[in-house]
Amino acid sequence: MRLPANYNTLETPYYFYDIELLNSTIEAALKACSYNNFRIHYAMKANANSEILKTINRHNIGIDCVSGNELKKALKCGFNSSDIVFAGVGKNDNEIRLAINSNIHAINVESEEELEVINTISGELNKVTDIALRVNPDIDAGTHKHITTGTNHNKFGISIPDIHRIAECSYRFKNVKIIGLHFHIGSQIDGMDTFVAMCNTINNVQSNLLNKGIVFKHLNVGGGLGIDYNNPDRNPIVDFNNYFDVFRKYLNYPHKQTVHFELGRSITGQCGSLITKVLYTKSTSRKRFAIVDAGMTDLIRPALYNAYHKIENITSTAIKLRYDVVGPICESSDCFGKNALMPETKRGDILCIRSVGAYGQVMSSQYNLREPARAYYSDMIETINHR
Repeated sequence: MRLPANYNTLETPYYFYDIELLNSTIEAALKACSYNNFRIHYAMKANANSEILKTINRHNIGIDCVSGNELKKALKCGFNSSDIVFAGVGKNDNEIRLAINSNIHAINVESEEELEVINTISGELNKVTDIALRVNPDIDAGTHKHITTGTNHNKFGISIPDIHRIAECSYRFKNVKIIGLHFHIGSQIDGMDTFVAMCNTINNVQSNLLNKGIVFKHLNVGGGLGIDYNNPDRNPIVDFNNYFDVFRKYLNYPHKQTVHFELGRSITGQCGSLITKVLYTKSTSRKRFAIVDAGMTDLIRPALYNAYHKIENITSTAIKLRYDVVGPICESSDCFGKNALMPETKRGDILCIRSVGAYGQVMSSQYNLREPARAYYSDMIETINHR
């Protein structure tokens, strides 16, 4: 784990990003993805920090946006419009106009009514807009219910029967061109069998369309690859080889389709840490608490998903005890970890909450009128390795 050399003098809480690890992660992903028709798009919702985006852009990969402001920021950070895809179940008319006028690679369409709206707006702008139909494959990704997106209980995508019907009558839409299909079934998926099941579903959908003479040049299989929150030092980079091999082995893509992947958490998750200071410790008859200056405003995942993040006391080597590590927010859910095993902790100790490079800073808020935490980067500040 890398930290700023002056980690204990910087005002806490703050995010720290290991840019060297981020670069190594992207390079590993690109090497594993080095197949003629495979393309990576970074899922910007995982982390929209400007320095992170500029670093990612230097590797010449695409980007996946889910709002108009994400699209604007992607362009501002130098991403080519032809490498941008725009998803989201509830795009408003202004966002659709922005995407059309920006000449992006494709808009991923999530309902038949949205397709009709895009066709109308595109006609008003005298454009023909490339779109992909997002398919709801009714596959349970087996992750937390809040981040599962591919079942028929979820709001995302178009059912398979409707996909076939829309594709067959696409001639009705004069100002859109359906260039592909889009699939995404959830996040933090750690079992390859889930991706195998998705490949089989994709193959069936495409085979049925091909039998009717319909083939698209673009196939977007989404993302969802998880990271190791339990052992971030042992597994700082996910097994991209195994992930991409699943699609090489099980996915059929006729007529040299390009296959697009939307990787977010697996790119940035392990490069970020949240550094926080212990304000107080106290004990009750049932619990021992370490009260820190970071809160759910800086990292909401534990409160929102009951998510686990490894917590380390990096200034103490005393005998280990169990603590509930909690923040200052006026909510009982403001807890980073229950019964976390750490060296005996006292006021002023510095704690490091690991694996917050995805869905950390980007989901922060100013609830209780909290000041936003600053961010520091390893390529802009002297660092040390800490174990």
